[in-house]
Amino acid sequence: MLHTDSELLRRMRGGDAAAFAVLMRQNNRRLYRLARGILRDEGDAEEAVQEGYVRALTHLDEFKGQASLASWLARIVTNEALGRLRRRRPSVDIADVAESLAADSANGGSEPSSASPEHAAARREIRRAIEHAIDALPAPFRVVFVLRAVEQLSTAETAISLGIPEETVKTRLHRANRLLREALSGEFASIWDDAFPFAGARCDRLVAGVLARVRPADAGAGVGASVA
Repeated sequence: MLHTDSELLRRMRGGDAAAFAVLMRQNNRRLYRLARGILRDEGDAEEAVQEGYVRALTHLDEFKGQASLASWLARIVTNEALGRLRRRRPSVDIADVAESLAADSANGGSEPSSASPEHAAARREIRRAIEHAIDALPAPFRVVFVLRAVEQLSTAETAISLGIPEETVKTRLHRANRLLREALSGEFASIWDDAFPFAGARCDRLVAGVLARVRPADAGAGVGASVA
């Protein structure tokens, strides 16, 4: 059952732990895919999402309603993931990513049923090829691609999430699509939804981890580090 942003905010600000869980389960897969698209590591991505939730849920008073809760969370997790990438590789890609973003601003699921075991194996190989090709994209294009093509955010939602102009989103998506077509020969468009699954035990573990760190009474109380 879906819940509106206003309902979830009211319940979370009132200290309702169940509302925290609802929010996370509604956004887990999207945020995990986003973080993984930046960090290219499953464990690091899960940690980034968890930390992003903690920062958001302890600073609910900073949510002004100018975007959706989903977009607000995506922006926080993006900042967290980019920060981790910067700390991990201080002199490599991240410097170019930060410079590009600044310049632009200035101007899971389960395996589907198949006709045969061979077909299922082929689809798994194609999925791995897609994940590797996405991982190989330059960071600015990779993040936009994950949000637009994998998670199906609109151009406006992606721009809000990343803090860049909509035209920049369109340009980067076009470039990402061209690079992926070159890498994959345009053969695998039918299986995007299978990539980077986030379900079952991983989803439960992340929800439990955040709730263990965030007391419902802390919501909106300004506890913890400042949200970037």
